[in-house]
Amino acid sequence: MTKTTAIAVLAFLLATSPLVRAAETPPTAGSGGPSAADLKSLTDMRVGIIKAALQLTTDQEKYWPAVEDAIRNRAMNRQARLQRLVELHDDAVDPLKDSNPVELMRRRADRLIQRGDDLKKLAAAWEPLYKTLSDDQKRRMSFASYVVMRGMRDAIEHSLETEDDDD
Repeated sequence: MTKTTAIAVLAFLLATSPLVRAAETPPTAGSGGPSAADLKSLTDMRVGIIKAALQLTTDQEKYWPAVEDAIRNRAMNRQARLQRLVELHDDAVDPLKDSNPVELMRRRADRLIQRGDDLKKLAAAWEPLYKTLSDDQKRRMSFASYVVMRGMRDAIEHSLETEDDDD
């Protein structure tokens, strides 16, 4: 029963945390989306929630640093890509003027390759730990991952909507 209660509390906190953050964070005109501090906070929250949901044993703890590093590295690269998009958006006067579709495709391909590499590194970091998880831990991992990703997506979408409202 305590595991069910813990998961319910986790889901509630995760579902409401973007709303609380949005209420506490005043929108800034032209901010270009979530700040670096917001993204770091979301990553810290994601790492903490997943680790807490897993309730790792002492033997499993030795695999966690690689997983956490991979999560943080992927988030850092995502943040860099988002920042670059903000810079491109802010610099664009007329995105269709002087655009080269071939160059756009190449840049997009490079970004997709980077994302794929980050995801492969994350999977490689998770694999040794995942093999040691019990069925219950695997279910909690799936649930927590889904809820965390949805929470992050909702927080980013809310930030972008707030920016659109300011225009």
